[in-house]
Amino acid sequence: MSADASRTDGTAAGGSTGTDHAAVDEEPRPATYYHLARAVLYREYLIFVRYPANAIGGVVVSLFFFAALFLGGQLLAGQALTDSIEGIVVGYFLWTLSVGAYSSVSNDIGSEVQWGTLERHITTPFGFAPVALLKGIAKVVRTFLTSAVILALMLVITGTQLSLAPLTVVVVAGLSITSVLGLGFAAGGVTVLYKQIGNWLNLLQFGFVALISAPVFDLPWTRVLPLAHGSAMLQRVMVDGVRLWEFPLTDLALLVAVAVGYLVGGYLVFEYATARARRLGVLGDY
Repeated sequence: MSADASRTDGTAAGGSTGTDHAAVDEEPRPATYYHLARAVLYREYLIFVRYPANAIGGVVVSLFFFAALFLGGQLLAGQALTDSIEGIVVGYFLWTLSVGAYSSVSNDIGSEVQWGTLERHITTPFGFAPVALLKGIAKVVRTFLTSAVILALMLVITGTQLSLAPLTVVVVAGLSITSVLGLGFAAGGVTVLYKQIGNWLNLLQFGFVALISAPVFDLPWTRVLPLAHGSAMLQRVMVDGVRLWEFPLTDLALLVAVAVGYLVGGYLVFEYATARARRLGVLGDY
Protein backbone atom coordinates (compact mmCIF):
# COMPACT_ATOMS: atom_id res chain seq x y z
CA MET A 1 0.00 0.00 0.00
CA SER A 2 2.88 2.36 0.70
CA ALA A 3 4.21 1.76 -2.81
CA ASP A 4 0.82 2.47 -4.27
CA ALA A 5 0.59 5.55 -2.13
CA SER A 6 4.01 6.62 -3.36
CA ARG A 7 2.97 6.14 -6.96
CA THR A 8 -0.26 8.01 -6.31
CA ASP A 9 1.59 10.87 -4.65
CA GLY A 10 4.05 11.00 -7.52
CA THR A 11 1.30 11.08 -10.07
CA ALA A 12 -0.46 13.79 -8.17
CA ALA A 13 2.72 15.79 -7.88
CA GLY A 14 3.43 15.35 -11.56
CA GLY A 15 -0.09 16.39 -12.46
CA SER A 16 0.18 19.44 -10.24
CA THR A 17 3.46 20.46 -11.86
CA GLY A 18 1.95 20.18 -15.33
CA THR A 19 -0.99 22.29 -14.29
CA ASP A 20 1.33 24.92 -12.85
CA HIS A 21 3.27 25.08 -16.12
CA ALA A 22 0.01 25.44 -18.05
CA ALA A 23 -1.10 28.22 -15.71
CA VAL A 24 2.17 30.02 -16.26
CA ASP A 25 1.86 29.64 -20.04
CA GLU A 26 -1.71 30.97 -19.97
CA GLU A 27 -0.95 34.12 -18.00
CA PRO A 28 -2.54 37.18 -19.67
CA ARG A 29 -0.23 39.10 -21.93
CA PRO A 30 0.11 42.86 -21.51
CA ALA A 31 -2.31 44.92 -23.58
CA THR A 32 -0.96 46.64 -26.67
CA TYR A 33 -2.03 49.76 -28.54
CA TYR A 34 -3.88 47.47 -30.93
CA HIS A 35 -6.07 46.22 -28.08
CA LEU A 36 -6.56 49.79 -26.88
CA ALA A 37 -7.60 51.02 -30.35
CA ARG A 38 -9.98 48.08 -30.79
CA ALA A 39 -11.58 48.67 -27.38
CA VAL A 40 -12.01 52.40 -28.02
CA LEU A 41 -13.56 51.85 -31.46
CA TYR A 42 -15.87 49.18 -30.07
CA ARG A 43 -16.91 51.51 -27.24
CA GLU A 44 -17.77 54.23 -29.73
CA TYR A 45 -19.77 51.73 -31.78
CA LEU A 46 -21.74 50.66 -28.70
CA ILE A 47 -22.52 54.27 -27.80
CA PHE A 48 -23.73 54.89 -31.36
CA VAL A 49 -25.91 51.75 -31.35
CA ARG A 50 -27.33 52.11 -27.85
CA TYR A 51 -28.12 55.82 -28.12
CA PRO A 52 -29.25 56.36 -31.72
CA ALA A 53 -31.62 59.15 -30.72
CA ASN A 54 -28.65 61.30 -29.70
CA ALA A 55 -26.92 60.76 -33.04
CA ILE A 56 -30.14 61.47 -34.95
CA GLY A 57 -30.64 64.59 -32.85
CA GLY A 58 -27.22 65.87 -33.85
CA VAL A 59 -28.07 65.41 -37.52
CA VAL A 60 -31.43 67.16 -37.09
CA VAL A 61 -29.87 70.13 -35.27
CA SER A 62 -27.17 70.53 -37.92
CA LEU A 63 -29.73 70.39 -40.71
CA PHE A 64 -31.94 72.88 -38.89
CA PHE A 65 -29.13 75.44 -38.74
CA PHE A 66 -28.24 74.83 -42.37
CA ALA A 67 -31.87 75.16 -43.47
CA ALA A 68 -32.15 78.42 -41.55
CA LEU A 69 -28.96 79.66 -43.20
CA PHE A 70 -30.05 78.57 -46.66
CA LEU A 71 -33.64 79.83 -46.55
CA GLY A 72 -32.70 83.05 -44.79
CA GLY A 73 -29.92 83.65 -47.28
CA GLN A 74 -32.29 83.12 -50.19
CA LEU A 75 -34.62 85.77 -48.82
CA LEU A 76 -31.80 88.27 -48.26
CA ALA A 77 -29.32 87.53 -51.04
CA GLY A 78 -31.39 85.73 -53.67
CA GLN A 79 -29.36 84.81 -56.76
CA ALA A 80 -26.08 85.72 -55.09
CA LEU A 81 -26.55 82.88 -52.61
CA THR A 82 -27.58 80.46 -55.35
CA ASP A 83 -24.39 81.19 -57.29
CA SER A 84 -22.21 80.36 -54.28
CA ILE A 85 -24.25 77.54 -52.77
CA GLU A 86 -21.66 74.86 -53.63
CA GLY A 87 -19.02 76.61 -51.58
CA ILE A 88 -21.45 77.11 -48.70
CA VAL A 89 -22.36 73.41 -48.66
CA VAL A 90 -18.70 72.35 -48.67
CA GLY A 91 -17.84 74.87 -45.97
CA TYR A 92 -20.70 73.75 -43.76
CA PHE A 93 -19.71 70.10 -44.25
CA LEU A 94 -16.16 70.90 -43.13
CA TRP A 95 -17.49 72.92 -40.19
CA THR A 96 -19.55 69.98 -38.90
CA LEU A 97 -16.47 67.78 -39.15
CA SER A 98 -14.34 70.37 -37.35
CA VAL A 99 -16.78 70.85 -34.49
CA GLY A 100 -17.03 67.08 -34.07
CA ALA A 101 -13.25 66.64 -34.03
CA TYR A 102 -12.68 69.52 -31.63
CA SER A 103 -15.43 68.65 -29.17
CA SER A 104 -14.56 64.94 -29.26
CA VAL A 105 -11.29 65.69 -27.47
CA SER A 106 -11.94 68.86 -25.46
CA ASN A 107 -15.39 67.86 -24.19
CA ASP A 108 -14.29 64.31 -23.46
CA ILE A 109 -11.39 65.50 -21.34
CA GLY A 110 -13.70 67.94 -19.56
CA SER A 111 -16.12 65.11 -18.83
CA GLU A 112 -13.32 62.97 -17.38
CA VAL A 113 -12.41 65.86 -15.08
CA GLN A 114 -16.03 66.25 -13.91
CA TRP A 115 -16.56 62.53 -13.39
CA GLY A 116 -13.35 62.17 -11.39
CA THR A 117 -12.03 59.42 -13.68
CA LEU A 118 -9.07 61.36 -15.06
CA GLU A 119 -6.62 59.77 -12.64
CA ARG A 120 -7.62 56.26 -13.75
CA HIS A 121 -6.60 57.04 -17.31
CA ILE A 122 -3.33 58.60 -16.21
CA THR A 123 -2.38 55.53 -14.15
CA THR A 124 -2.94 53.14 -17.06
CA PRO A 125 0.13 51.72 -18.85
CA PHE A 126 -0.75 53.85 -21.88
CA GLY A 127 -1.26 57.20 -20.13
CA PHE A 128 -4.20 59.52 -20.66
CA ALA A 129 -2.96 61.35 -23.76
CA PRO A 130 -2.82 58.25 -26.02
CA VAL A 131 -6.22 57.13 -24.72
CA ALA A 132 -7.70 60.58 -25.39
CA LEU A 133 -6.14 60.68 -28.88
CA LEU A 134 -7.56 57.29 -29.85
CA LYS A 135 -10.97 58.23 -28.43
CA GLY A 136 -10.83 61.41 -30.48
CA ILE A 137 -9.96 59.49 -33.65
CA ALA A 138 -12.82 57.06 -33.01
CA LYS A 139 -15.26 59.94 -32.62
CA VAL A 140 -13.90 61.56 -35.78
CA VAL A 141 -14.74 58.35 -37.64
CA ARG A 142 -18.29 58.55 -36.27
CA THR A 143 -18.44 62.24 -37.14
CA PHE A 144 -17.45 61.43 -40.72
CA LEU A 145 -20.42 59.07 -40.97
CA THR A 146 -22.93 61.54 -39.55
CA SER A 147 -21.48 64.44 -41.58
CA ALA A 148 -21.78 62.33 -44.74
CA VAL A 149 -25.50 61.93 -43.99
CA ILE A 150 -25.79 65.69 -43.41
CA LEU A 151 -23.97 66.36 -46.69
CA ALA A 152 -26.30 64.08 -48.62
CA LEU A 153 -29.37 65.78 -47.14
CA MET A 154 -27.92 69.24 -47.87
CA LEU A 155 -27.45 68.27 -51.51
CA VAL A 156 -31.07 67.14 -51.64
CA ILE A 157 -32.34 70.33 -49.98
CA THR A 158 -30.37 72.66 -52.25
CA GLY A 159 -30.49 70.57 -55.43
CA THR A 160 -26.71 70.92 -55.71
CA GLN A 161 -24.31 68.49 -57.33
CA LEU A 162 -20.75 68.07 -56.08
CA SER A 163 -17.79 65.89 -57.00
CA LEU A 164 -17.58 63.22 -54.30
CA ALA A 165 -14.41 61.22 -54.96
CA PRO A 166 -14.28 59.20 -51.70
CA LEU A 167 -10.50 58.79 -51.41
CA THR A 168 -9.69 62.42 -52.14
CA VAL A 169 -12.46 63.80 -49.92
CA VAL A 170 -11.53 61.58 -46.96
CA VAL A 171 -7.79 62.33 -47.21
CA VAL A 172 -8.12 66.10 -47.64
CA ALA A 173 -10.92 66.51 -45.08
CA GLY A 174 -9.20 64.14 -42.63
CA LEU A 175 -5.91 66.02 -42.77
CA SER A 176 -7.78 69.33 -42.52
CA ILE A 177 -9.48 68.43 -39.24
CA THR A 178 -6.35 66.82 -37.78
CA SER A 179 -5.18 70.31 -36.89
CA VAL A 180 -8.46 70.79 -35.03
CA LEU A 181 -7.71 67.65 -33.01
CA GLY A 182 -4.56 69.44 -31.88
CA LEU A 183 -6.64 72.44 -30.81
CA GLY A 184 -8.91 70.06 -28.92
CA PHE A 185 -5.93 68.61 -27.08
CA ALA A 186 -4.72 72.07 -26.11
CA ALA A 187 -8.23 73.01 -24.94
CA GLY A 188 -8.45 69.78 -22.94
CA GLY A 189 -5.16 70.52 -21.22
CA VAL A 190 -6.37 73.99 -20.28
CA THR A 191 -9.55 72.38 -18.92
CA VAL A 192 -7.53 70.04 -16.70
CA LEU A 193 -5.61 73.00 -15.31
CA TYR A 194 -8.34 75.61 -14.94
CA LYS A 195 -11.50 73.41 -14.84
CA GLN A 196 -14.62 75.49 -15.63
CA ILE A 197 -13.84 77.32 -18.89
CA GLY A 198 -16.42 75.68 -21.14
CA ASN A 199 -17.87 78.93 -22.41
CA TRP A 200 -14.50 80.09 -23.73
CA LEU A 201 -13.80 76.74 -25.33
CA ASN A 202 -17.19 76.65 -27.06
CA LEU A 203 -16.54 80.12 -28.44
CA LEU A 204 -13.64 78.72 -30.45
CA GLN A 205 -16.07 76.60 -32.46
CA PHE A 206 -17.47 79.74 -34.07
CA GLY A 207 -13.93 80.79 -34.91
CA PHE A 208 -13.79 77.78 -37.23
CA VAL A 209 -16.14 79.65 -39.57
CA ALA A 210 -13.55 82.41 -40.03
CA LEU A 211 -10.78 79.85 -40.55
CA ILE A 212 -12.78 77.88 -43.13
CA SER A 213 -13.61 81.05 -45.08
CA ALA A 214 -10.13 82.58 -44.78
CA PRO A 215 -8.97 84.29 -48.03
CA VAL A 216 -5.96 82.07 -48.65
CA PHE A 217 -5.44 83.38 -52.19
CA ASP A 218 -5.44 87.05 -51.15
CA LEU A 219 -3.56 86.42 -47.88
CA PRO A 220 -1.18 83.49 -48.45
CA TRP A 221 0.05 83.53 -44.84
CA THR A 222 -3.38 82.30 -43.70
CA ARG A 223 -2.54 78.90 -45.19
CA VAL A 224 -0.62 78.02 -42.02
CA LEU A 225 -3.73 78.49 -39.87
CA PRO A 226 -5.86 75.47 -38.96
CA LEU A 227 -8.49 74.54 -41.57
CA ALA A 228 -7.69 77.45 -43.93
CA HIS A 229 -5.49 75.62 -46.46
CA GLY A 230 -7.48 72.40 -46.14
CA SER A 231 -10.74 74.25 -46.74
CA ALA A 232 -9.41 75.81 -49.95
CA MET A 233 -8.24 72.39 -51.18
CA LEU A 234 -11.56 70.74 -50.26
CA GLN A 235 -13.42 73.40 -52.24
CA ARG A 236 -11.33 72.52 -55.30
CA VAL A 237 -11.96 68.80 -54.71
CA MET A 238 -15.73 68.93 -54.29
CA VAL A 239 -16.61 71.92 -56.49
CA ASP A 240 -14.00 71.74 -59.28
CA GLY A 241 -13.48 67.96 -59.25
CA VAL A 242 -9.71 68.05 -58.62
CA ARG A 243 -8.28 64.68 -57.55
CA LEU A 244 -5.65 64.11 -54.87
CA TRP A 245 -2.85 63.30 -57.33
CA GLU A 246 -3.60 66.43 -59.35
CA PHE A 247 -2.57 68.81 -56.54
CA PRO A 248 0.98 70.20 -56.53
CA LEU A 249 3.30 68.47 -54.07
CA THR A 250 3.80 71.77 -52.25
CA ASP A 251 0.08 72.00 -51.47
CA LEU A 252 -0.03 68.42 -50.20
CA ALA A 253 3.15 68.90 -48.15
CA LEU A 254 1.75 72.05 -46.54
CA LEU A 255 -1.52 70.27 -45.74
CA VAL A 256 0.37 67.47 -43.97
CA ALA A 257 2.75 69.86 -42.22
CA VAL A 258 -0.08 72.00 -40.82
CA ALA A 259 -1.97 68.90 -39.65
CA VAL A 260 1.04 67.32 -37.93
CA GLY A 261 2.30 70.62 -36.54
CA TYR A 262 -0.93 71.55 -34.76
CA LEU A 263 -1.53 67.99 -33.56
CA VAL A 264 1.95 67.75 -32.03
CA GLY A 265 1.68 71.28 -30.62
CA GLY A 266 -1.68 70.52 -28.99
CA TYR A 267 -0.35 67.26 -27.60
CA LEU A 268 2.62 69.06 -26.01
CA VAL A 269 0.31 71.70 -24.51
CA PHE A 270 -1.82 68.94 -23.02
CA GLU A 271 1.21 67.18 -21.53
CA TYR A 272 2.51 70.44 -20.07
CA ALA A 273 -0.88 71.38 -18.60
CA THR A 274 -1.41 67.98 -16.98
CA ALA A 275 2.15 67.98 -15.59
CA ARG A 276 1.59 71.44 -14.12
CA ALA A 277 -1.74 70.32 -12.64
CA ARG A 278 0.12 67.48 -10.92
CA ARG A 279 2.72 69.83 -9.50
CA LEU A 280 0.03 72.17 -8.20
CA GLY A 281 -1.96 69.27 -6.78
CA VAL A 282 -5.14 70.17 -8.68
CA LEU A 283 -5.28 67.25 -11.07
CA GLY A 284 -8.20 65.60 -9.30
CA ASP A 285 -9.86 68.77 -8.07
CA TYR A 286 -13.03 70.08 -9.63
